[in-house]
Amino acid sequence: MHITVIGSGYVGTTMAACFADLGHQVTAIDIDEAIVEAINDGTAPIDEPGLDDLLETHTQHSLEATTSYDPIPDSDVTFLAIGTPSNPDGSIDLSALEAAAEATGEALADKADRHLVVIKSTVTPMSIQDTLEPAIQRGANNDQVEVGMNPEFLREGSAVADFQNPDKLVFGTNSEWATDQLQAVFEPLLEEQSVPIVDTDPATASMIKYANNAFLASKISLVNDLGNICKEFGLDAYEVMDAIGLDDRISDQFLRSGVGWGGSCFPKDVAAIIAAATQHGYDPALLEAAVEINERQPERLLDLLESHVDLEGARIAVLGLAFKPQTDDIRNSRAIPILESPQKAGADIVAYDPVAIDPMRERFPDVEYAQSVEAALEGSDGALVVTGWDEFATLDEEFDAMATPVVVDGRRIVEPRDGIIYEGLTW
Repeated sequence: MHITVIGSGYVGTTMAACFADLGHQVTAIDIDEAIVEAINDGTAPIDEPGLDDLLETHTQHSLEATTSYDPIPDSDVTFLAIGTPSNPDGSIDLSALEAAAEATGEALADKADRHLVVIKSTVTPMSIQDTLEPAIQRGANNDQVEVGMNPEFLREGSAVADFQNPDKLVFGTNSEWATDQLQAVFEPLLEEQSVPIVDTDPATASMIKYANNAFLASKISLVNDLGNICKEFGLDAYEVMDAIGLDDRISDQFLRSGVGWGGSCFPKDVAAIIAAATQHGYDPALLEAAVEINERQPERLLDLLESHVDLEGARIAVLGLAFKPQTDDIRNSRAIPILESPQKAGADIVAYDPVAIDPMRERFPDVEYAQSVEAALEGSDGALVVTGWDEFATLDEEFDAMATPVVVDGRRIVEPRDGIIYEGLTW
């Protein structure tokens, strides 16, 4: 099939490369000329394991990028993967996606055959019918254009693997023809493995995505709340969670307590569904509590540090800036409040991350950034572990270079050892 993908961010670029890997002819469309050039050069515009290899393999063969919408009418299916950032009240900003939807419709105005436009962006259920379908039809004025929803469940740091080995596929359509089109898109994947398919309508498909992320975010916050209680009792939360994870009603997934969740999906999606529910007159108290608990976790990490170190004039190493390992994404990283608070208390910060220094430097240009974990620890009065990079698990003699060997671990990645004062956030 010929597939057009509009938007070349984390989702769009990964999806375009993976569709090409399934054997489709793919055209990636983006307004950013630098991103288009990078993709056509076989280079990923984001840091994502396995993505560069796919682009290098398929670019100029079955994958190309352009800033033009002209290839859309010749394609079989168009996916919209435009970002929907948060407004100040937590609701999503649909302006960029709405503009892309209208432009897609305009590109399809003269197409005589049926064409499926699939929304891949995360949008609230009612926005499909109220905003996006009208935008497409404003451009197309063509009853041959149908709209579907196929939410993504890709995790940054493992997006390629998640695409290639999905837990489920959700097809939100309004016709059997549209469902068959999506089935055909994913058929090469389905031939290789058994994947549950949820066949539903677009609004329900959208809600499934929000429910999925809201549940996972709430599970993490519940585990962190229980972990905080364990810490107060002098107990190891990880031992407790290992035990409850044996209950198949709970499972052992997402039971690692720590400094909290960040990134682009959980914070934005939970805020959006809270805002949407509130606008419809419902108070989502549990989700609001999940957000509150998450926001408190960095404060608890700092409180543990201050129980050992006077921050005034101290040199504090912050280890990890990305919101999770295997990505350079700092959006809603728990490192952001960590970087802000010690500076307000008069501490000097030196920060290190294997891949996320440059984006964090744009936000905090006055922070000192080390090029290695050893340089960050040398002469420091305390260390805060914020991201669970594997290289932090092998630290040992590097702690000997600290002026005061106090390590507060927010991810249970550092191995306690003689000669350092070690504090785990929930253990």
